[in-house]
Amino acid sequence: MVVDVQNGFVRDESAHVVPVIANLVKRWQTAGGDTIFTRYVNYPGSPFERLVRWSGCMDSPQIDIVAELQPYAEKAVAVIDKKGYGLFADPVGAALVAERQWHHIYVCGIATESCVLATALGAFELDLTPWVIEDASASHAGQHVHDAGMLVTRRFIGEGQIIRAADIAIEPNSLPCG
Repeated sequence: MVVDVQNGFVRDESAHVVPVIANLVKRWQTAGGDTIFTRYVNYPGSPFERLVRWSGCMDSPQIDIVAELQPYAEKAVAVIDKKGYGLFADPVGAALVAERQWHHIYVCGIATESCVLATALGAFELDLTPWVIEDASASHAGQHVHDAGMLVTRRFIGEGQIIRAADIAIEPNSLPCG
C-alpha cells in the first residue's frame, strides 16, 4: 500500500521518501507484486474542514500522485480515492484486500502519524498482518511528527511489524503474499 504520496502532502519534510518509495515499488512490481495506491480527496464540509479547519487536497493538482510515482500507480491493482485517514475505512479498499485474499499488508507513504498509521491499524483490526516500512514513510509536518507516529504505530501493531525497505526480500516468486 502506497498511502497518499500526492502533491498536496509532498513537502520539504516528506519529499525524501519519494525516491525510496519509487525504488521499492519498482522492485516490488518487477517481481510480480501487487500494489495499491491511495489518494486522500477532501470535500466541502468534511471533518477536516469543519474540525481541523483544513480545506486542502480537494482537487488536482493537490490530489494527484506525484510524478515520480505516476508510472507505478498506472500499473497498480488500484488507485483508491478515500475520504478519511485509512484505506480500510473505505469499503472499496477493504473489499479489494478481501477479494485478493491478502493477509500481509506492507504500508508506506505520507503521513506516518495519520494515514499510514490508520491503514496499518485498520489491517491489524481486520486480523491481517501489517508491516510499516519506516524509511519509506514520512510526515509532511516534520521528522519529530514522523517519530511520534512511529512510536504510536509500534504500540498499536507491535515492534516487530516495523521494518525497513532493505528488510524486504524482493525477488520473483519470493514475495510474501496471501
